[in-house]
Amino acid sequence: MPQMMPMEWTILYITFLATLLMFNIMNYFMQSPNKNSTTKPTINVSNMNWKW
Repeated sequence: MPQMMPMEWTILYITFLATLLMFNIMNYFMQSPNKNSTTKPTINVSNMNWKW
């Protein structure tokens, strides 16, 4: 296709770029966030009195 005009190459590049961007944006926003991590994990600390 070397006979194509430069304007057609530009339109072809813009078409592929728009398709790639739309595909990436759709894949990014289709993920649903996890709501399970709302509770804070409790840390069990046992106090030990050391007698030296």
